[in-house]
Amino acid sequence: MEWGTLDAERRGAAFLNLKDLDLRNQYRSDRHNLLEDFYIPCLERSLTYDRAVGFFSSTSLAAAARGVSALIRCGGRMRLIASPHLSQEDADAIAQGLRQREEAVAAVLLHELEQLDQLASDRLGYLAWLLSKELLEIKLAVHQDPYQRGIYHEKLGILRDADDNIVVFTGSANESASGMIDNFECVDVFRSWRSGDDERIAEKVEDFQRLWQNQTPTLEVLEFPEAARRSLLRLCPAQFPTLERTEIKSREPQGDYSLSVSSSANSPSFYPVTPAWLELRSYQQQAIANWFANQGRGTLKMATGSGKTITALAIAAELYEKIQLQALLVVCPYRHLVKQWARECQKFGLAPVLAFENVRSWQSLLSTQLYNVRSGHQPFLTVITTNATLMGQGLQSQLPFFPQKTLIVGDEAHNLGAQKLEAKLPRGIGLRLGLSATPERYFDDRGTQALFDYFGAVLEPEFTLRDAIQEGALVHYLYYPILVELTEPEIEIYADLTSRIGRAIAIGGDEDNDSLTALLMQRSRLIGAAENKLEALREIMRSRLDTTHTLFYCGDGSVEDDLSEESQRQLEAVAQILGKEMGYGVATYTAETPLDEREDLRREFELGQLPGLVAIRCLDEGVDIPAIQTAVILASSGNPRQFVQRRGRILRSHPNKQRATLFDMIVLPPDLGRETLVIERNLLRKELRRFVEFADLADNAGEARVKLLALQDRYGLLDL
Repeated sequence: MEWGTLDAERRGAAFLNLKDLDLRNQYRSDRHNLLEDFYIPCLERSLTYDRAVGFFSSTSLAAAARGVSALIRCGGRMRLIASPHLSQEDADAIAQGLRQREEAVAAVLLHELEQLDQLASDRLGYLAWLLSKELLEIKLAVHQDPYQRGIYHEKLGILRDADDNIVVFTGSANESASGMIDNFECVDVFRSWRSGDDERIAEKVEDFQRLWQNQTPTLEVLEFPEAARRSLLRLCPAQFPTLERTEIKSREPQGDYSLSVSSSANSPSFYPVTPAWLELRSYQQQAIANWFANQGRGTLKMATGSGKTITALAIAAELYEKIQLQALLVVCPYRHLVKQWARECQKFGLAPVLAFENVRSWQSLLSTQLYNVRSGHQPFLTVITTNATLMGQGLQSQLPFFPQKTLIVGDEAHNLGAQKLEAKLPRGIGLRLGLSATPERYFDDRGTQALFDYFGAVLEPEFTLRDAIQEGALVHYLYYPILVELTEPEIEIYADLTSRIGRAIAIGGDEDNDSLTALLMQRSRLIGAAENKLEALREIMRSRLDTTHTLFYCGDGSVEDDLSEESQRQLEAVAQILGKEMGYGVATYTAETPLDEREDLRREFELGQLPGLVAIRCLDEGVDIPAIQTAVILASSGNPRQFVQRRGRILRSHPNKQRATLFDMIVLPPDLGRETLVIERNLLRKELRRFVEFADLADNAGEARVKLLALQDRYGLLDL
């Protein structure tokens, strides 16, 4: 993972500045206190800390507790490269291939962990805390030749604050208490804002990055052994380590809400507290009041980007204040949303248990915290999980033990109306909140009603796309409908499907039957992957090759089904045209893309280093990439949920974004004769109404509506 520049969220939540310090060129033990004069003040002002060092000890974290606590409270991150000391036996085992190198290193670390006395274990709690929150990554450097004398012994540190100021230090000190306090040490310091230091800083940053990516000759940099990591996490305290509190002046964070005067940030409380800087919008305040008036039940229907997550957490904070709420359970459809919820929870002072993926990684921690809450030894429990994990026995076995005062939040709650998921929702939890821009399920009245029966009906006020734009929660936009014709072979397939759709409607009496749904899906996929869309894409991009922050939506819009072959082919074709044919830098972003890689792509896209993302499915719900300035929508979903989700996603506000631009490809239905006109007209009316509504909300509404008139006129839909 490259942290060359802080992501937008961290930059928005800036804290004290490294540039404020009167730093010296050198710190030497005979004249300075290395810990108090340099190390702690710099840590207190940093949001990332990269350290490459021969010896590392948790005693350094205990000694610098004040600085480390500030780093933790600011949501900072730390990357560490250190050298394990391998015995001759370990080196022999590696050389002979009897054991994997990682296993040998793990054995060394596990042995050291087992020897720790209680005092060292407490010190290690700081390190364990960072690991458990995924704010720390550790790698180990060893010689490629196990018989090479000596060890990795470099000593390099890089600190970076929210404004991208950098401090680099090199010298004799190890990352240990003795290195910072007892020994006679000296470090040289370089500052990015000081003339003449730029070249040295760039060189050191590059050196560390090459180390981290295992690109340094003669060295092999290994991932921190999972076995040792798990052992460390067992030492992680149930409560945040008691550290000396440091007041940190905070600027106003960016987010889906308006802000008031900034204030000092307190250390995490681990029960929900509304941040002092947060000022809820009027519609959020009304939604909260209505949820309480509805006896702790209800579904919030709010446009994508209007602050549903913040509203939910504000409800939890108010519940804690009013009734001493004991637990918050958040259920998300996807893994990446778990991480996004975790970031938002931290703003409210919460330390959530992330219950997803491997059950062994969270079940024991959840069980312990449930016991602590019920016995009164812990004030609050936050759990964030996925729909898939909710259905599993690991979490189902724990649900009966959630305390009486628990709030369950269903994020993108429409997914929970599916029959298998709805059956797994905990009936013993009385406080319930559903969140969705589009709670009504497509072609599933039963599922929609089941959803409302569980969470409660939609509460006023509904907050529409128009409302969100008028309130400034979403940005204004330009809308360009691009009309696309089917090819001759596609028309033949389209005609056959349309004829069969007509017969299914005649037999079934309405559109709500399985055979009709399947036929409509087939035709939707045909339209979504229409070949002429690729030529339309070329035409759009010929004059836009110098732009950045562009999203390309592909696929049939089916989130719950497997990715179709047509969608996959379109994804690959779009990436080929943009990347290899037109030389426009893009990467694909799908549900199959690993989470770490998604984060890297998101960061590169945010910074403009990656001009475009070619996406399918996984950007329909919940993913927050507000830097999107232009979107080319190749597959306009017939599902109103995805239609609303996609457009709301594109219109999210961002500091560098004044207005968004959307190119929306709409396939013109072919003229198949009078016998199918009525069917086409009725089916098209629903979709066209959404296109017209979106055109009407655009800053270039007149121009956009003129483009749609031809389609409206052909099917006698001028009344829309």
